[in-house]
Amino acid sequence: MLLTTKFLRPAADARAVRRERLLQILQRRPGKRLDLVIGPAGFGKTTLVNQWCADQTLPVAWLSLDENDDDPRRFWQYVTGALIHAGFAQLEPCQKAFNTYASHELEGAITGLINALVDSAGEGLNLVIDDYHQIQDPDIHRQLAYLIGYLPPGMTVVLISRTEPDLPVAKWRVRQWVDDIHPQLLAFSEDECRRFFNECMALDLSEKEAHRIWKKTEGWVAAMQLSALSQRDGVGHDGTPPPNPVPETSRQINDYILSEILDQQPQAVAAFLLDTACCLRLTASLCNVVRESTDSQAMLESLSQRNLFLIPLDTRDEWFRYHDLFREALFQRLQQTQPERIQTLQSRAVTWFLEHDHIQEAIAQLVQLQDWEWLAGVLEQHGNNLIHGGFHLPVLDWLDKLPDGTVESSPRLSMLRIWGHFFANRLDAIEPRLERLEDLLDRRVADSHPDAEGALALQSEMALIRSYLARTRSDLKSAADLTQQVLRDIDHTQIPLKSVTYYGLGLDYFGRGDLPAAEEALQSAVSHGQIERKPSTVLSSGGLLAWIQFNRGQIEQALESCVSIRKWIDRHYTDPKQPKLISCWQNCTLIEIYRERDELELADTHLAPLMSHLENGTEPGQHVIIQYARARLAFTRGDYGLAVQALDDALSVLERRREHIVFEPPNLTALKARVQLAQGHTEAAREWLEARHPDRFRNPLNAEQDTITAARVLIALGRPDEATPLLTPLRLSTETGQHHKHLIEVLTVYADALATEGKAQEALPVLSEALKRAAREQLYRTFVEESPQVHSLLRQMSRQQVDGAFLEHLLELLPASTPSAAPSAPSRAEGLVEPLSARETEVLELINEGLANKEIAVRMDVAGTTVKAHIRNLYGKLQVKSRTEALARARQLELLD
Repeated sequence: MLLTTKFLRPAADARAVRRERLLQILQRRPGKRLDLVIGPAGFGKTTLVNQWCADQTLPVAWLSLDENDDDPRRFWQYVTGALIHAGFAQLEPCQKAFNTYASHELEGAITGLINALVDSAGEGLNLVIDDYHQIQDPDIHRQLAYLIGYLPPGMTVVLISRTEPDLPVAKWRVRQWVDDIHPQLLAFSEDECRRFFNECMALDLSEKEAHRIWKKTEGWVAAMQLSALSQRDGVGHDGTPPPNPVPETSRQINDYILSEILDQQPQAVAAFLLDTACCLRLTASLCNVVRESTDSQAMLESLSQRNLFLIPLDTRDEWFRYHDLFREALFQRLQQTQPERIQTLQSRAVTWFLEHDHIQEAIAQLVQLQDWEWLAGVLEQHGNNLIHGGFHLPVLDWLDKLPDGTVESSPRLSMLRIWGHFFANRLDAIEPRLERLEDLLDRRVADSHPDAEGALALQSEMALIRSYLARTRSDLKSAADLTQQVLRDIDHTQIPLKSVTYYGLGLDYFGRGDLPAAEEALQSAVSHGQIERKPSTVLSSGGLLAWIQFNRGQIEQALESCVSIRKWIDRHYTDPKQPKLISCWQNCTLIEIYRERDELELADTHLAPLMSHLENGTEPGQHVIIQYARARLAFTRGDYGLAVQALDDALSVLERRREHIVFEPPNLTALKARVQLAQGHTEAAREWLEARHPDRFRNPLNAEQDTITAARVLIALGRPDEATPLLTPLRLSTETGQHHKHLIEVLTVYADALATEGKAQEALPVLSEALKRAAREQLYRTFVEESPQVHSLLRQMSRQQVDGAFLEHLLELLPASTPSAAPSAPSRAEGLVEPLSARETEVLELINEGLANKEIAVRMDVAGTTVKAHIRNLYGKLQVKSRTEALARARQLELLD
């Protein structure tokens, strides 16, 4: 049960100063999605947002968080609860979804929430989340980023927090999605300060006294209050100057910090502040090393209790940071008074960060120190893991900061730069660098250089890189030979290369179609990658492994691979400010799994992040795979125009960038021919049939798909007798090769051919075998997307022949049976390439009545997103783009009275 008191806005304080300049920043504007109000306790954040809410004409949903809400499921239950409390009762199914979805499927529930808000929010709404600093779980940050990334038009999220949230705010600022109010803006103006004293605190301070306090505190409301209270106690009322008079000229805030905070502290506290000013983040162990002491935990707790600009970074009071302005002021004092200690303090911090595996923080300190020799050593030791953890671009930037000649004279750093270019897909820059590195290694060996043995160990890495380059040239023999060479030498090197090597081996087996061997190699790549802590290699290997499992028809196993790999990645790659590691193989596999199971919203969830990769530019092989999965999903929805558009784009990239793709892409042209059949463009499909060359495929999955599609085209052309000879040998080869998904398709299309030849009784047992195999993995769309002839056979199936529940659900997904068209209306049969389902017919009739989407949803007692899905399918089958066109086309086809 949810606490409804968390949905209540705080009671308004009539005495609170109304801050028009800040309220103006919070006002709605086109394109804005997020308001951030950030500041320490006592800065008036909640009061300000509460005032803004009182002015809103649109609904406001308010949620106050506490430390118990740092759990994804609980967090989203409360978010939907706040929206429902604000008047959106139609979101109750979304709240139930957050109760029932598995943890790894919560983004699917969020997709459902977004879709429901599109239908229900009307002109817009405001969602206020107070005390967001209570949230530390990186999954919640990523999920909230997903919500904001796809926020419905007119909706604004307001976050109130003591700390900057771990969200991609910098990117959103560039897109002008964010207006933010930080402590500098929260600081009171002189006029607000005067009104605060008079109206809120009811203190009769003179204008001069109020001005002095405002100047002294720079508008920090908590400090203003303390100063005003001290004046009320008698300081300054006798006309004598205050003990520490403030000069009349304006002062920077760091002057105030140094004179009025630092200089007023006990000597031990002041020393602690100065000694730790060089650290961007603080924890007791780090501070103990930097200060060479043992009391840092007590000091940090004391500073936190005294609100000395120390901001907590977690809920356990382990990690902190100083307010940036406060730390800068402290560092300035350290530079003025003890410049000789800075290098010593920072060196101790770097050592601690390295010992505790905080490599990036150590590098940040070294860059600040400009200790290039030490930085080069750190990169030599840790750069490989950073690159394979997804940080190849930062590594390239750090290498560029080193003095000229440093990288070129170091074999290890030279190899690191080559790996950086490889993962950045700058393949053209690699071969020249490999040749220069090879020359350097030869000279070292010839000169008996002290590091000659280490230099020789790099030969394995060079061979591994060259194996990947060979794959881009389709030189599979060289790729295999080089990979085997690496495997022979790998146990004699200290460099963790096994995961990347086995991934390459998996690609080779995949390209040759030896799927069992590919699975075995990829499982080894995942295991070694986890040991070597290489998240990007684990994700790529696991993603390709799941893709193969899916295409072999092992759907549950593929889903388990995806979930287990994602859990491991999220445990070892938890910085929410870094972009989430995405594998196009894994996401495309999940798109295919959920598409096959007719869970299209979940499929959309995994397609959405891939679309940004397409927009921003990605590696050509990934580009092709993403567009293939996108086209497949569009085909399922009946959006044939989008499917063709995605396939044409993929074919264009394949033609231009084939040499940069290290694997054989899926059979794009076969899928396009199938789309053309669905569009009724049988002549275009026939042209593909006549021009196809199935022997050009190395991967048998692609050759099989080519042959299966050819059989479909032949059946559509009225030549089923030519289709069966193609399918007969394929039935044996797919079973022998354990290509179970293709075997199911072969059996289904074979049954279609038999029925088209008038052999329905022979077709039924063949189709029954396909259904039995499909039921084990819950494959539905495989049958739904086949011909009306197959649908007719499915309706003749007995529930005793196959899994009854599976068949019942499958029959629910089939389009409604359509009677044969009368001879006088040939346009109806020609124009409607696939019959409308009963639900789609009902939607069409309700559109004809003039009902809007919301009214249709109410009439049919379904969600608005379901109505939209029916309308998308309806448009695809009628080949139209609007309601007006749909009604006109339906009347032409005599689907409406």
